[in-house]
Amino acid sequence: MDGSGLYSLTEEPERESDGGRAVGNRKKQEKERQGSEAREARKRQRERERPAGGASHHSSSSDDDDDDDDNDEEEDEEEEEEEEDEEAMEAWLGADVQELSFPKWRAVPSLRAREIGQGAQFVRRVCGARGLVQRLELQFRLERHAGCVNTLHFNPSGTRLASGSDDLRVVVWDWARRRAELEFDSGHKSNVFQAKFLPHSGDSTLAMCARDGQIRVAELSATQRCKNTKRVAQHKGAAHKLALEPDSPCSFLSAGEDAVVFGIDLRLDRPATKLVVVKEGDKKVGLYTIFVNPANTHHFAVGGRDQYVRIYDQRKINENENNGVLKKFCPSHLVSSETKTNITCLVYSHDGTELLASYNDEDIYLFDSSHSDGADYRRRYKGHRNNATVKGVNFYGPNSEFVVSGSDCGHIYLWDKNSARIVQFMEGDKGGVVGHTD
Repeated sequence: MDGSGLYSLTEEPERESDGGRAVGNRKKQEKERQGSEAREARKRQRERERPAGGASHHSSSSDDDDDDDDNDEEEDEEEEEEEEDEEAMEAWLGADVQELSFPKWRAVPSLRAREIGQGAQFVRRVCGARGLVQRLELQFRLERHAGCVNTLHFNPSGTRLASGSDDLRVVVWDWARRRAELEFDSGHKSNVFQAKFLPHSGDSTLAMCARDGQIRVAELSATQRCKNTKRVAQHKGAAHKLALEPDSPCSFLSAGEDAVVFGIDLRLDRPATKLVVVKEGDKKVGLYTIFVNPANTHHFAVGGRDQYVRIYDQRKINENENNGVLKKFCPSHLVSSETKTNITCLVYSHDGTELLASYNDEDIYLFDSSHSDGADYRRRYKGHRNNATVKGVNFYGPNSEFVVSGSDCGHIYLWDKNSARIVQFMEGDKGGVVGHTD
């Protein structure tokens, strides 16, 4: 993905979901009828094309008839197999979904309430309205990088956007004006995987991680230049993700493929402290993702080269007891699965009550973070493809009403969180994989 795409909501009436099942059944019946008619038409066409032969050509004609009959049977079998595959796919996709709830937001009443001063929550409700999410569309593209864009991150106020790339550069955008405010060399030696504004820093501090394992911090000036970048920690493997603490302008966490989690405090002379080495038994588990619980910043979750979501409490990490883990979650069918599955990304919801985890060559799962150790998932989100690169996942909406993910097919998927139904599907990148959504 060589450019960054910005998507906007267009205010149109909400799509009605009532009758959706009946419409789907009618479409299925119509498709079956059309398939049957098409097969009959092909048979009639072949009969018309057969040469009219006398007795002397009887044997040849019989052979041709036999060949045609064989071809007819083969085509019918292929079509039946395709129909069976489609039906099986529809059944699989529908196995974990529920009915969409009735829309809670209505454009006209909300606009009327806003006009008379009763729309204090108007913006929040609009951003969480399913009807508008279903009409998200590409607003414009921001093009500057010379390599794949691996990370996008808004500042806390949403006015600026940081992007990082395989070209080792970071760009800070005034996205509304479609222009780059600042561009600088990250100091990394390999692909930049994340670049994030630290909260309450006045957008002056940017934390970065990369394939070279370095954790670096850039100090930005008010005159739109980068004063310097410095290394604050070093993993012995690629570092894919950083986890910010919502109220801290000077501390954050990092996770690496070396299985190490660092706590980083920029106020210290030696900023990095090793918090834990993640293990399953005696075996280290390389990490791809980490996230701090926004409602309890002592808790953080990690995921990586096995099937378990692990939650830790920074105050109680004792590696001699259960390897320091507070609790673990995993879909029950993956606990003893012989198929090797990795967690490529996980995130907490806005209030910390839920956790999303995306698995490679698998689906996205929702867990209740308050559940006890070993609890199964609550929801499963199907339809996307997670194989190439380390795929991200996120909540969308002011109250985490939706789930959003990229896909190997280059599209962006949005699911209604509660029903697990796909409510939006749009092109994210024509020539590549959509790996990151923010």
